[in-house]
Amino acid sequence: MIDFQNKAIIKLGKTKNEDTAGLIAPILVPDEGIIGSYKSMRDFVVFTEKRIIAVNVQGVTGKKKDFSTLPYSKIQAFSIETAGVFDLDSELELYYSGLGKVKFEFAGGSDIVRIGQIISGYIL
Repeated sequence: MIDFQNKAIIKLGKTKNEDTAGLIAPILVPDEGIIGSYKSMRDFVVFTEKRIIAVNVQGVTGKKKDFSTLPYSKIQAFSIETAGVFDLDSELELYYSGLGKVKFEFAGGSDIVRIGQIISGYIL
């Protein structure tokens, strides 16, 4: 599992769902669709209709991957921070019982408000 507490923050940028769909398709359950995908250099995060899947690409070749599932149903609280004039990045913090805080930082241009609306729709 990804160590969310000690992992350096990686800025995620919007990517096409098709770019990540093939990699996570084997772990999706029936009728689970992809809402959005965000990628850093090698790692990526996929928001589905049921959960967030954080993928940590490991090793020199990148063939080894760690898939961490964060179900919306287990979120206790969350916070979004929108981009500003000088700080163009936005952040999403999720709070899970037993796991603690999970933080994602998004590069400018990501619609963090929309992500917040989607998560609200699943947990409220």
